Amino acid sequence: MEVVQFIHSYWAYLVLIVLVLATFNALIKFFGDKEFDAKDFRISLFALITMHIQLLIGIILFFMKDYFSTISEVGGMGEVMKNSALRNLIVEHPTTMIIAVALVTIGYSKHKKKLVSKPKFKMLAIFYTLALILVLAKIPWNLWF
Repeated sequence: MEVVQFIHSYWAYLVLIVLVLATFNALIKFFGDKEFDAKDFRISLFALITMHIQLLIGIILFFMKDYFSTISEVGGMGEVMKNSALRNLIVEHPTTMIIAVALVTIGYSKHKKKLVSKPKFKMLAIFYTLALILVLAKIPWNLWF
């Protein structure tokens, strides 16, 4: 379990860097009226891939830590929701990150259907920015620094 926790923690740095890069790339090129090229496709795809890998690692970690028994031990979901640390760990962080991965996936899928550069960058910029905001909001910063 410690290995999975280690991978999840350090892969998150890569995910954050790539997501920031992909988001700013889409925003800068959208507002700069640039052409969509193979490099832009690769950046957005790499962000999608890293996010999905992190999601899989997170799901494995969630079930390895057996939060279901933790919920039973503290007296049910009502007690978990009263405890901000447990609520963040068991409910808020996983849910928010799943939504962020869904937003990246939707943005990536929608951009592929567009035929010209401006709408492609618009889809990536909107969905990747929303995902980045959610990720930044729910990163456990106290564990990072």
